[in-house]
Amino acid sequence: MASEEELLLSVEALLEEEPQLPPPAERVRLREAAGITQARTAKALAVTEQTVKNWENGRSEPRGPRLAAYKRLLDGWAERHSAHAAAPAAQRPVPAAPSVPAAPEPEPTPAPQTPAASSAPQLGRPVGRPATSRRPARQPAALPGADPRFPHGPLAVVDGDGSAYGVGGLVLDCPATTIPELVEWTLRESGLGAPKLHRHGKDADPLIVLTAAAAVRFGLPERLEDRRNLRLPDDHPVVGQVGKAKWQLTQRGFGPWARVYRKAQGTRRQCVQFAILPWEALDERSWPGVADMEPADIARVLGVYAQRVITPRGSTAVSGLELMTALRPPTRPERDEATGNWISGHNPGSLGTEPMDPAPPEATQEHPVVVNSGWRGGFLNEEAYQWVRPVDLLTDEECTLPYVVGLDLNTAFLAAAARLVVGLSAPDHFHAPTFNPKIPGSWLVDLSHVDLDPRLPSPFTPTGERPEGPAWYQTHTVAYAQELGYNVAPIEAYLRRETGAYLDPWHDRLKNAYVDTLADLGVTRDLSDHEFLTAMERHKDVDPVLTAVLAAVKATVKGGVGKLRERPQGRHYKDGDRWPALERPTWRPDIRAAVISKARVNMHRKLLNMAKMTGLYPLAVLSDCVVYPSPGASPLDFLPYAASGKPQPGGFRLGPTPGLAKLEGVQSMLWAVDLMEQGFNPARHIKGGDAVLEEGE
Repeated sequence: MASEEELLLSVEALLEEEPQLPPPAERVRLREAAGITQARTAKALAVTEQTVKNWENGRSEPRGPRLAAYKRLLDGWAERHSAHAAAPAAQRPVPAAPSVPAAPEPEPTPAPQTPAASSAPQLGRPVGRPATSRRPARQPAALPGADPRFPHGPLAVVDGDGSAYGVGGLVLDCPATTIPELVEWTLRESGLGAPKLHRHGKDADPLIVLTAAAAVRFGLPERLEDRRNLRLPDDHPVVGQVGKAKWQLTQRGFGPWARVYRKAQGTRRQCVQFAILPWEALDERSWPGVADMEPADIARVLGVYAQRVITPRGSTAVSGLELMTALRPPTRPERDEATGNWISGHNPGSLGTEPMDPAPPEATQEHPVVVNSGWRGGFLNEEAYQWVRPVDLLTDEECTLPYVVGLDLNTAFLAAAARLVVGLSAPDHFHAPTFNPKIPGSWLVDLSHVDLDPRLPSPFTPTGERPEGPAWYQTHTVAYAQELGYNVAPIEAYLRRETGAYLDPWHDRLKNAYVDTLADLGVTRDLSDHEFLTAMERHKDVDPVLTAVLAAVKATVKGGVGKLRERPQGRHYKDGDRWPALERPTWRPDIRAAVISKARVNMHRKLLNMAKMTGLYPLAVLSDCVVYPSPGASPLDFLPYAASGKPQPGGFRLGPTPGLAKLEGVQSMLWAVDLMEQGFNPARHIKGGDAVLEEGE
């Protein structure tokens, strides 16, 4: 019989033969916990991004030296981001030395509490139905590849009969009958939650979605009476129950997206996010058709979104902004050289923890830095295009063409965010600086001398009209004037010394979510242009769940950029007062301006290249949609292709990735000219002629 030593040597030899990799789901978890994108992983291992995707979904495995390198990478991540790191102390050995604490996070500001209307469950008493309930409990096994701390995924949709529908077809039995009981069940029994997206970030709070029947079950009204503030009154019985059970609400109160919490215990948060469907938590524009789906399908929509983007924390705009912070946490643990203790320090590349006032020209007119300083020097006007070519500039040849075709750029703002360098520090003021296209900021420049073809919109204004005199522009706009061969001489500027590609991980995650969801709907990157157009015609009929996810991803991009400059709300607001959004480090109108400026410049560059290659000029542009006259009813009838059949670089190209184009709509030339003569924008209505009435123009 072999000795113990011989057996161990044999096992070691077997282990040395070929590195063993963790399951595909664990590979994804480790990479995301490290905050590394698939693109960066692929670059480090000298493979394509698709190869890394194949490794992570189990379609293929690395071989040769890449196997060993990938194994080393995963082992390194595993040492830092063990899935068992959060196991109860009684189940793991106590380390000899203190472990690095998670970066502290501020607690939500509590709302004033009111006297309770009912008693809270006693600690130690099981929460749920009486023991006489005949309804069998359903406790499915953990999801494959799930984090052991969150075996049942990130969220559940609770229906009126106590069924909690999770991702992957899971159904849990939720015996709670009050909101406090539901919070207790969610945190202690449900197994819901999601791991952090960055090693210095925080785990996602579990999300509980309540259907209309569930809202009634838990004592909530079917409709919010306060349509302005969108919250329950402070004297509502449910608010009282929450307060009596020693739970708190944020200052937003109990509304469509309510957050119920207690102060964190150490590094463990005690917080549950609620989404109330009958209160329109899932906006129809961002989540088309989702509110009317069955609970299991709602769970699937939100589950896919949570897996590919983030567990929803509010509207898609809020989630888009939260995703930026989740991927670039403001703090990280660092050692205090004086005491040797671990403290919370700034995480390089993030926006930090403190709000930052913009430069006066970057702010809005009601902002305190403008009102208090008496600023009269003008403002940035970096907005998306809304331009229509004057009718008298249409040629006879164009008017004889039978069709107009609308092209829409896929997530143009997301494409603009790729490798976008933005300012991370406070602005500094300079007089008569030399222009540097590598420094993000705002420049006062006179670009009125730039003379371009009037059949194209000016690249410097959202209206497409030629600027008159000096105006404030973001760096990308001024750099484009220089690219076109014109001299630029800034009069003054507000520039930032510390810079970085803050939005890179945000871009990478949302790009993957967009492309992967389109691929699941049958629109893949390997299709020919003709096949792509055919697939896009049918993709919305493939799966309503994934169609809703795709719409939510697009809304997350647009809304997240918009939230960077959230304006004040409420009829009682007065100019010069601070409003809640200003207290966020992510209130950064300069970053929003950088994204939009780059997107508009990208659009103009394509318009100019199209004119050079084809002699075609647009009729109208609206944000990321452009309308061209065409001899046929397809983009293939006018887009430029080389003799080999490949698209010509520089112009508009069809495809499913951000920045490439898809067909927006087709109408007749007579239709377009009629709209233009009435002062309407054909790009706004190219999808259908009745859109004019719907828009109210």
